[in-house]
Amino acid sequence: MKIKLLSIVTAIIIAVLVISAAVTFTLQDRMAYKRFLVKVDLPAAVGISEEEILANYNALIDYNSVFFRGPLVFPTLPMSEAGQIHFEEVKNIFSGLQIALIVSVILTALLAAFLFRKRRHWFLALGGILTLAIPAAVVGLMAAVGWDRFFVLFHELFFNNDFWVFDASTDPVIMILPDAFFLNCLVRIVFAIVVSGILLIVCPYLLKRISREG
Repeated sequence: MKIKLLSIVTAIIIAVLVISAAVTFTLQDRMAYKRFLVKVDLPAAVGISEEEILANYNALIDYNSVFFRGPLVFPTLPMSEAGQIHFEEVKNIFSGLQIALIVSVILTALLAAFLFRKRRHWFLALGGILTLAIPAAVVGLMAAVGWDRFFVLFHELFFNNDFWVFDASTDPVIMILPDAFFLNCLVRIVFAIVVSGILLIVCPYLLKRISREG
């Protein structure tokens, strides 16, 4: 009974690990933003040079690291008090995800090692199933309400104010963070989670087969 409960707990932690890793690494992927910037010709659209866009974007990414200390300062763009408050709230969310990733990696390593010694592998498949449930719910909701409404619902869920509704005249950073970029991030996050979930589900069967052949 204890092993079964431990397997369920480990599966839940693995789901947290996969989801937090997918979100963290996607949002920290500066090269992906640069490819997006070039693809949509963002400098021409907003009237800011590529170098200036990347400098301000990198400042935002640096700020959202759990290890960063200090206020957010954009190299060339102004920021309103409401914008500063919003980015502080965003940093809290991202920091929470990064802490969840670090903790879940450590716990998964310890618990999985113990369960492997007990020759219990099914927790991997359960972790994969739980992992797949999240993107399934997200995609289902997005299909039901549409991307624009989903984007609004997301912010209404995670923020208790409307500071995320930026005015480009006071917070021009919003011009270099278009909705299309966030949609691109969401697609990549869902893809990473789905692939990871499938691999986790397949893993126990592969391990069992290897064990038999060995």
